[in-house]
Amino acid sequence: GVGGEAFVYVQHNNLYLCGVTCKNSNIALILTYLYQLTALFQDYFTTLNEESIRDNFVIIYELLDETMDHGLPQSLDSTILRQFITQEGNRMADDSKSKPPVALTNAVSWRAEGIKHKKNEIFLDVVEKLNLLVAANGTVLHCEINGAVKMKSFLSGMPELKLGLNDKVMFEASGRNQQARGGKSVELEDIKFHQCVRLARFENDRTISFIPPDGEFDLMTYRLDTQVKPLIWVEAVVEPHKGSRIEYMIKTRSQFKSRSVANNVEISIPVPPDVDSPSFKSSVGNVTYLPDKDCVVWTIKQFHGGREYLMRAHFGLPSITRDEADAANKGMGSGMDMSWKKPIGVKFEIPY
Repeated sequence: GVGGEAFVYVQHNNLYLCGVTCKNSNIALILTYLYQLTALFQDYFTTLNEESIRDNFVIIYELLDETMDHGLPQSLDSTILRQFITQEGNRMADDSKSKPPVALTNAVSWRAEGIKHKKNEIFLDVVEKLNLLVAANGTVLHCEINGAVKMKSFLSGMPELKLGLNDKVMFEASGRNQQARGGKSVELEDIKFHQCVRLARFENDRTISFIPPDGEFDLMTYRLDTQVKPLIWVEAVVEPHKGSRIEYMIKTRSQFKSRSVANNVEISIPVPPDVDSPSFKSSVGNVTYLPDKDCVVWTIKQFHGGREYLMRAHFGLPSITRDEADAANKGMGSGMDMSWKKPIGVKFEIPY
């Protein structure tokens, strides 16, 4: 800025959350605060958009007042904040009820004292997202796995938990090199823990020791650089025809074991921006044209292993002339701009 200000922002859908600093501040701290503030608003309002901000501006003002004090981030734990900032109307309260909970000033600020459950339970899920880029000839250009260990805790009191992983560094540090080389270990990178994890303990013996928050939370996130073949393979054939039409033939097959099932499969096929009159025919699932994203989305609720499906799509395309279609059919090439041919995107879930 003109006065030496620096503007740091993150984007969420069509919203921008911006922080302003006049000093040489820690930019990573500001970005982390903005991302956690976004997650906090989503937890309070379910969806974070322009309308939800208008409807809840009073609560947002209160949350900003509690999460930032004199330019320093404070507690951003929704479980703790919900104890004294609610979405109900403001009511006159006596001083004892209006005070912030003790957990805010405790050493364990993410968990309140005196929690009791009739049944002590804890659930753990590992959710991994495969980020894969494949060339048209089938060569894997980029491959990484982004994982998260999600937990749901219903434990009484102040329990201390320990979690061990088949981490390659841990095996090598403990002298179990044979297990580290035998394929039973994984090399985790870019590990990020929830604030409840004792980092010093993890650095010493790679044991994850923590007092969990009550309810649902992400214990850790990580990244794996592992070569994985595409679990769902997609082939696309694009054919221009006479009469200013273009036809797509999409073939997809699952390349995992038949006993596994991929749920909520979404295959996004980019199309030119000026197509019209869409018509679809598929052997399974539903096909939708999204003109705002210039793509066709083929949705398959359940995709069993070892299966193969076909989908055909027809569009009118004014940008293709009759001469261009004839030239393309004869192998002489087409005058059509191919800059819209982005990679095909595939989203799916395979439960363990």
